[in-house]
Amino acid sequence: MPQRVHIVEDDKDISRLIQYNLEKAGYVCAVSFSGKDALEALAKRPADLVILDVMMPGMDGFEVCRAIRGNDALKNIPVIMLTAKGEEVDRILGLELGADDYVVKPFSPRELILRVKAMLRRGKADVVKDGLVLAGALVMDPAAHRVTVAGRAVELARMEFKLLRILMERRGRVQSRDRLLNDVWGIGADVYTRTIDTHIRRLRKKLGVSGKLIETVIGLGYRFKNDED
Repeated sequence: MPQRVHIVEDDKDISRLIQYNLEKAGYVCAVSFSGKDALEALAKRPADLVILDVMMPGMDGFEVCRAIRGNDALKNIPVIMLTAKGEEVDRILGLELGADDYVVKPFSPRELILRVKAMLRRGKADVVKDGLVLAGALVMDPAAHRVTVAGRAVELARMEFKLLRILMERRGRVQSRDRLLNDVWGIGADVYTRTIDTHIRRLRKKLGVSGKLIETVIGLGYRFKNDED
């Protein structure tokens, strides 16, 4: 089945340009011209990826991204933010809210398509066999709450297991500390960003040779590496 990309862009000329190039590349597209319409459409039919404009009237792209990440049915959809805002503070804000990539206008349609392809490859990067999630020597059995590295059982605490599972499920995508705190411990939990760093250190140590798969992205957070990385 062709992968489905939802374009959220209030400029109809730009949305048509994106849609034309995506469909030419073999994707199925849906288009929304406002954040509110996009969230309603995604609730009815989730996409494989969202291309999200930031500067929209009413509900801007940052708010839409926050709403997507706060919805259990949508939170794992990759989001590429598309905007004329190129300042570092805006890029960081978008990534902190859960965006996976950030493309600044004016953009090359070819570059955007390449980024879409790369992001969708990352989304499919987990190798699943008989219910197991595989990453080199690392094997996770979510149903049995069991992790092994090269056949050796690794004892993980509940939160360590949950943290590793989220990183593996979002392989190749940078996860900010704030987002990990929210998704692992929950909103309002009495924990701090240092908690994430401590758990990451413990995970790396326990995973041994596979610990290097958890990469620090300076200034942003952590990323579980793709096989090709």
